[in-house]
Amino acid sequence: MAVIIANETPLQDDVRQLVAELNAYMQPLTPPQFQFQLTVEQMAEPTVTVFVARNEAGEAIGMASLKAHDADLGEVKRMYTLPAVRGQRVGSALLQRVEKLARDKGLSRLVLETGEAPGFEDAWRVYERGGYTQCGAVLDYPDSGFSRFYEKKLAL
Repeated sequence: MAVIIANETPLQDDVRQLVAELNAYMQPLTPPQFQFQLTVEQMAEPTVTVFVARNEAGEAIGMASLKAHDADLGEVKRMYTLPAVRGQRVGSALLQRVEKLARDKGLSRLVLETGEAPGFEDAWRVYERGGYTQCGAVLDYPDSGFSRFYEKKLAL
């Protein structure tokens, strides 16, 4: 399957739909107080870059964001692919685009928070295959037992 990944505004109906699907997927897996979701409006802020994966028909099939925290540190946020395209490396391609932008910005480290419950195995696999390693709590996230944290040092 040919996939086109581009930096896009999240303020589009199809991206809003991806965000809604991601939120709906997470709701039964993690208590609400331990879900650290960016809203579409927060994703449109200048510190966040959103990548959207589209299929040959131009349909949004996945997304990932880079949130810059400081001169050295970035965070992977709102990674999601439609269930129908999982296993086709769309998530890996999105993660590679986030990493390329992070390197271009001179960031030396990426971190992320994801769920710890059953149901997040596909996400863990994408991150671990991408060279991310588990680490302790990052940024201001609580070490609640409901989150799993990853990091990756980037070669510039």
